[in-house]
Amino acid sequence: MKGTKLALLCAICMTLTIIASIGYAEDNTKETSISTVETTYPGLASGSLGFARLEELPDGILVRSGDYELKTDTLDSEISKVPASLQEALKKNAFFFLEQLVTKGLLLKVAQNQPAHTLQDLSTADEDKLLQDYFHEVVSKISVSDQEVVEFYENNKDLCGGTPLDQLKDQLKQYVLQEKQQNAVKEHIRTLGQRMPIVVSTSWTQEQAKLARDNPVDNARTSGLPSLVDFGASGCRPCDMMTPILDDLKKKFEGKLNVVFVHVQEEQILAARYGIQSIPVQVFFDKNGKEVFRHTGFFPQTEIEKKLNEIGVE
Repeated sequence: MKGTKLALLCAICMTLTIIASIGYAEDNTKETSISTVETTYPGLASGSLGFARLEELPDGILVRSGDYELKTDTLDSEISKVPASLQEALKKNAFFFLEQLVTKGLLLKVAQNQPAHTLQDLSTADEDKLLQDYFHEVVSKISVSDQEVVEFYENNKDLCGGTPLDQLKDQLKQYVLQEKQQNAVKEHIRTLGQRMPIVVSTSWTQEQAKLARDNPVDNARTSGLPSLVDFGASGCRPCDMMTPILDDLKKKFEGKLNVVFVHVQEEQILAARYGIQSIPVQVFFDKNGKEVFRHTGFFPQTEIEKKLNEIGVE
């Protein structure tokens, strides 16, 4: 529960607004051999475009889904609205930003159940209200049992600072509820392309994949070694407590493990891509670059090494 909240850019954190539009639908999609973003560029998509098909689209069109289209000039216009100091970083991570725009646009269509052109008449306030109402209806079905609260407390005592469960029960119940809601949202967004046809420009995605992977995290993930990535910031007490542990792990597992520290204030877009909202966060990847576990808060070295052993680092 401790840790500094990461103030992600509101311009690129449309995912927080997108949360307000999620509904559930049965997935009847069968497995196919069609090239998707995820199968071709594993890890590039962080949400709705993972199952999107890769096809060549007419010049200027980056994404198409039914009568919905997102064009190059729209993406460039949206990037120009963020602070100048972050525009270059966003251009390097344009696929991530595009994914946020597309997700919001498509979910607005689902929420309103109207053709794309009618959405142009909605104000920002109207969009937010539409998505919030839809979200409220969905998350009202999610609940938390007392047993789930107890299990969370037992598994996260380090985050609770030794405070007895009876003093934290109500707070923890709300925390676990929010976590369950967020997980449901993430999964629904991730599988959006299974429930509706989404096509992304092949040539543009190929170019963006090269740019997006030029960072310490993705370089580590594609190295062929398991990786431990710690997202934090200087001045955050639990983050500072992680520093000597990371230094020791680098020495102890040299040649066997990548240990990477990401300063979230200096790498805001990279942190947003990996869904970091609190710090510190430790993310574990196997030798194939697949995320296998993540932990929020201070993580003792003994516990870290147990997790590393589970992914074959000894």
